[in-house]
Amino acid sequence: MKNRTGITCLRILLAASLSIATAFAQGQTPPQENAQQPPDPQLQANPLDTLRNFEPAADEEYRLGKGDEITVDFAGRSDLQAKLVIGPDGRVTLPLAGDVTMSGTTRTEAAQAVANALAGYYTNLSVQVTVTKYTANRILLLGSVEHPGILTFDGTPTLLEALTRGGIETGSGTGIGSTTTTVKTSQIPDRCAIYRGQNEVVWVDLKSLLESGNALADLRLRRDDVIYVPNMAERFVSVLGQVVRPGAIQLTTNATLASILAGAGGFTAQAGNMPHIQIVDPASGTSRIVSFKDVLRPTKSLEVTLRAGEIIYVPQTGFSRATYALERLNPLITAATFGIISGGLL
Repeated sequence: MKNRTGITCLRILLAASLSIATAFAQGQTPPQENAQQPPDPQLQANPLDTLRNFEPAADEEYRLGKGDEITVDFAGRSDLQAKLVIGPDGRVTLPLAGDVTMSGTTRTEAAQAVANALAGYYTNLSVQVTVTKYTANRILLLGSVEHPGILTFDGTPTLLEALTRGGIETGSGTGIGSTTTTVKTSQIPDRCAIYRGQNEVVWVDLKSLLESGNALADLRLRRDDVIYVPNMAERFVSVLGQVVRPGAIQLTTNATLASILAGAGGFTAQAGNMPHIQIVDPASGTSRIVSFKDVLRPTKSLEVTLRAGEIIYVPQTGFSRATYALERLNPLITAATFGIISGGLL
């Protein structure tokens, strides 16, 4: 009986969600809530659970990338051994077989790809691929650090290792990367952001995690993650989605939505001509939509007030207001899922 009741409630919620989503998509205005009623309590995602879900598994197998140097060995055929560098196109070139795609494969998958490519010339080949130099395992460190830039790792990169190598700016020439000065807790930033691709960002409360001894302070990272360490005096917003340079943009006193988008390099071709831009406030779980037509109008653009910590999300073309409706119904839906939802609705 309990299961039937739960299923019935779920069906009612789904029907209400689709009804409101359809109203938004058709340009209708949903019924207004009673202004005198207090807002319904909203679930908030546990920040530690968010970090755990963001972190790759400890035993996740390494995947080859562009620039990695590999050695291909053939059991009993030392004459076929080859030392290769994966090119910018993700491929290597083998004698006889020609180009073979390696980027994104595990060592085992790469060995099988080589064996398949040479199967027409040799029989019963036993292939082994070894990484002799890791260059694709890169992290970009930006913001208030002594040595910003690209960092390369032999193994799985971690947050503290990246910050240690980049150094934390202290104003006195010392930091986490220093070998002569012991770093004080006050020199560690309260928070830092990790950007992954165009659609994901998580905040790490670094100082509190370190002070509590939580292992998530040394969060495992993925290749091509971007770490941004804000200056304590800076205010900024995050720009995600279909922009040329996703990431953090400083929020100055005279910043407008148009200038923020310009600072992110403008739109990609996938954004379309007139996208509906979504501005999300992670602190409250609310969001608002701004038409790009309004951004182009100076008076309208100035009316859009941006707050520090907000996420500006530019979706792919074909974005529907139904996405906004669903996001309001469930505050746990984040910018990382907007593209998936809109793709399923349209």
